[in-house]
Amino acid sequence: MSENAMQTRVEEIREIIADVLEVEPEEVSETGLFSEEHDVDSLRAIEILARIEKVYKIDIPQEELPKMVCLKAVCEIVAEYAGWV
Repeated sequence: MSENAMQTRVEEIREIIADVLEVEPEEVSETGLFSEEHDVDSLRAIEILARIEKVYKIDIPQEELPKMVCLKAVCEIVAEYAGWV
């Protein structure tokens, strides 16, 4: 996947996360921890996971959830399970 295409995916995922968290996309930084910056609890994390799975039509094991702590980590996990890398 090209750098430009990957950046587009990152922005799509940022939008999904922002929608779930009910914040503006600009408020979702690449490396800021969701739990610290947005008070994300386990239910919100599961909601993010479910929304991403639905949008990209992929299955991400719940064991990956503890690793999905920031936008960068989420994008890496999604890329792996979606076969983008």
